[in-house]
Amino acid sequence: MPEFIYQEPFPVGEDTTEYRLLTKDYVKVVECDGRKILKVDPKGLEELSKAAYSDVSFYLRASHLQKLRNILEDSEASDNDRFVAYTMLLNQCVAAEGELPTCQDTGTAICIGHKGEDVYTGADDAEHIARGVYETYKERNLRYSQVVPFTMTDEKNSGTNLPAQIDIYGGRPGMEYEFLFITKGGG
Repeated sequence: MPEFIYQEPFPVGEDTTEYRLLTKDYVKVVECDGRKILKVDPKGLEELSKAAYSDVSFYLRASHLQKLRNILEDSEASDNDRFVAYTMLLNQCVAAEGELPTCQDTGTAICIGHKGEDVYTGADDAEHIARGVYETYKERNLRYSQVVPFTMTDEKNSGTNLPAQIDIYGGRPGMEYEFLFITKGGG
């Protein structure tokens, strides 16, 4: 029999993304039974969710935009390659103004979280993340595209883009709470 080897599912490579600080208002380190705990106010999860889904819907990372820009100067790129890259850059200029999203089908809001064992919220984290989704879709020009079933053959648009898919994994050592915010649309 082979020996046991633990492999983390879906390991992520080095993250070179430049992040911005939204606020420090909703987090603090407290001591409990001689142990340092990161205490997160659930309102912070709502604010993070709102900002993340807005960013995902209206902006692309600078590194991605640079890759599109590089296609325009690539001697091996076809005219079609350049046309597609140029059109995507134009579309992103429109989206960055904040009125129309990058993709018309703003799709299912998905959040994957990894919560360290030393992180405490005292709340149902998924509910607060879902509220951030709700607020983003209500306040921004995003299309409601979630359909909910009533029977085997009858369904209706939820009108809120909920339910969101929210998966929070716990048990990792430490005081980190990591998130991946995604919108899965048809575009």
